[in-house]
Amino acid sequence: MVADPATGSLLSVNVGLPREVSWQGRTHFFAVCARMMRRILTDFARSRRYLKRGGCAAHLSFDEELFPGSEPHADIVALDDALNALADLDRRKSQVVELRFFGGLSVEETAHVLGVSVETVQRDWRLSKVWLLREMSGEKRDES
Repeated sequence: MVADPATGSLLSVNVGLPREVSWQGRTHFFAVCARMMRRILTDFARSRRYLKRGGCAAHLSFDEELFPGSEPHADIVALDDALNALADLDRRKSQVVELRFFGGLSVEETAHVLGVSVETVQRDWRLSKVWLLREMSGEKRDES
């Protein structure tokens, strides 16, 4: 058993990678890793949240750029739920966040993986950050 949760997560990603994959390059590998890291962290956070009737919810430090003006800690489960809601509205924007945030890909690498322009990724990233912040804060838009 691994004592360090971060190391344990990384080992889980490595062990959980599909063995028979025709990798299309470095960015494809990181895209798959980003998706798996999101699942691992979300599962871990959910298991911690539900231990002892909701005690010890896992909190992770996030890049303040992703959540401007909020506290530096946010709930990974809330982020996952918000990303799922964003995917229902705009799948590509959700993928941009997943690749950049969970995968650590640059704007250029994200554009390559998604087959879109750098400008599109930058625009999606900006809009997604605002949308996620609003969604996670519980702020509702006026639909009128």
